[in-house]
Amino acid sequence: MRSKQPRRIGVYGGAFDPPHLAHFDLARSAIEQYALDSLIIVPTGQAWHKKRSLSPASDRLAMARLAFADLPQAKVDERETRRPGATYTIDTLREMQGEYPQAQLYLLMGQDQWEFFPSWHRYEEILQIAIVLVASRADSVPAGGQKGLENQGKMQYQKIRMSESPISATRIRALCQQHEAVGHLVNPAVARYIDDHRLYSSL
Repeated sequence: MRSKQPRRIGVYGGAFDPPHLAHFDLARSAIEQYALDSLIIVPTGQAWHKKRSLSPASDRLAMARLAFADLPQAKVDERETRRPGATYTIDTLREMQGEYPQAQLYLLMGQDQWEFFPSWHRYEEILQIAIVLVASRADSVPAGGQKGLENQGKMQYQKIRMSESPISATRIRALCQQHEAVGHLVNPAVARYIDDHRLYSSL
């Protein structure tokens, strides 16, 4: 019976600056395909790999709550925005492992993130703690970085099947700077929030 199986908890981190419809589709697809009991959305704090400054954490947290509101399994976690200094995924996973010792953790990410995964801080430990789920089209071919990880005998990644999307946060911010509509790229509530708070109007 399912009740005797460990809880399946997804962890989905990112800048979410802003969160858009492709983020939502990835989250929903992972929940459906891997029967996740819950999905923890983790907006990053001070991201070590981001060259640009992120929007205030309060805005990104608020937009994330709006963006994923229609997924009952999803909840937004503030821990990384409250953590001083550089933010690392391994630290978040270690904390969650302690909070949910009987659960199986799943780490969600996009194809672009996976290709740079070997550069992540203590990535080998991440693979020991969580099953990595990578958003990928059904007909996609693994990149060299992916094959390299598999050949190391580490825990293999698993695919989240979803259609390809051209949506990106970079494009949305550029459109906002040009005072163009973005309601077709983000949740309507997120679009209203961006407009009400004049986010990205000057970058």
